Amino acid sequence: MSIKIYQSEINDGIGELIKSTASVAYCSEATVKRGELAVAKEVISNVDVLDRVVAENKDQIDLYYLESVLVSTGWNKNDDVFLSEATWAARNTPEDKQFNFMHDENDIIGHITGSYVLTKDGKAVADEDIARPDEFDIITQGVLYNSWTGEENRDRMSKIIAEIEEGKWYVSMECLFAGFDYALIDEKGVAKVLPRDEASAFLTKHLRAYGGAGEYDGYKLGRALSNIAFSGKGLVSKPANPRSVILSKSAAQFNVNSDSILSIGEFKMSDLLEKQLAEVQSQLAQAKTENEAIKAQIEEAKDKEFASKVETFEAAAESSQATIDELNESIKSTQARVAELEDALQASQNELAEAMKEVDEMKKKEKMEKRKAGLAEAGLEEEEISETLASFDALNDDAFEAIVAMMKKKAGKKYAKDDEAEAGMPPEVKEQMEKKKKEKDAKDAKAEQAEEAEAEISEDAFENVETSEATMVEPEAADELDQARASVADWFSNHVLKNK
Repeated sequence: MSIKIYQSEINDGIGELIKSTASVAYCSEATVKRGELAVAKEVISNVDVLDRVVAENKDQIDLYYLESVLVSTGWNKNDDVFLSEATWAARNTPEDKQFNFMHDENDIIGHITGSYVLTKDGKAVADEDIARPDEFDIITQGVLYNSWTGEENRDRMSKIIAEIEEGKWYVSMECLFAGFDYALIDEKGVAKVLPRDEASAFLTKHLRAYGGAGEYDGYKLGRALSNIAFSGKGLVSKPANPRSVILSKSAAQFNVNSDSILSIGEFKMSDLLEKQLAEVQSQLAQAKTENEAIKAQIEEAKDKEFASKVETFEAAAESSQATIDELNESIKSTQARVAELEDALQASQNELAEAMKEVDEMKKKEKMEKRKAGLAEAGLEEEEISETLASFDALNDDAFEAIVAMMKKKAGKKYAKDDEAEAGMPPEVKEQMEKKKKEKDAKDAKAEQAEEAEAEISEDAFENVETSEATMVEPEAADELDQARASVADWFSNHVLKNK
């Protein structure tokens, strides 16, 4: 069930409270039914009502029978008002609802079997009666289950039933509602009802159910419930909810008819509109004052916040400037150190260049000495060695070694032949043969040796020169290589070939 909330109730801050309290609980004493009806049969003159009351499944050994007054029309102790019309419409809603223990829906101990209406003088009223009574009670009947298979449950129910008979328990009924109007009683006791709508909803905050005093401008103010439904029954030791009320026959009567229904235009109550306007104006003036105070606080807070931000910014700026100055000094120191390191590096590079130059000269000198020794071993004289070194200066070590080896080979062949011939001849023959040999060699060997020397130079000496130089010499050095080869060929022609 949903209850409508009006804007003025939302503005008053009770919208959610109205939604969350759309129910009330009412307690009445549990009355034990033993055989005879609690309501005398002779009082129930209507046969249909009598049949309905006695039609419940009676005298079952596993059921314990109870009945209680559910609700009475009128004004109760909580300033909730049950108008006869709304209560009559809800008279049958308790039937077939659960009967639980202490309003715990997971602890069901029985059920409601039925309900009926009694007038204030104890007469039953049939459902189809056209003349609805202005004042009446709704009586509910119910049963508890007193037969349980578990020993613990049996003992528990036996104890509860014994305490019911001692008058220690109450029956509590929860009542739901989907709306309400305003019940009014003036100083003379005249009752009126004012419908709740957008125009009258400002009265809600004055109801006791929503924290009000239950009065307004000299009127007693109550909540007249509408669209009622009774939703269940609970066995309680005492009212579990502060809203619960123990019903009795002393409920204040509140009977209204169509002539008692007011409209907001008829509801003057000492110039209500003027008073409400004055109240609104007072609230606006108070709100304006509070608003100005809030604005002043906001401005003050803004000023403080701005001053704090400025102070923080200035402190940060000072700190940043100090950091910048420190960084600048560090940069200057670093630059000076870099300059020192650059000077040291340049000096080191100069020293390295000088050292490398000296190493190159030493290597070159060592190379010349090695080449001189090789040429000396090949049989060259001092002058020939200097001339040969100058001619072969452009050759790499491998090429030079090849030429020296060839020179040693040729010198070795010549000396070997001369030694062999001389070994077996007399001295005079040797002298004659040497003369003839020199003459013959002057003619034949010169051409042959020149040819061999040229072939060997091209095949042996220059084979290494070509392969080595081809891999090591760039194209632009080709002219120098050709010059070196020419020098070698010329040297062989002038020194080696001529000597042979």
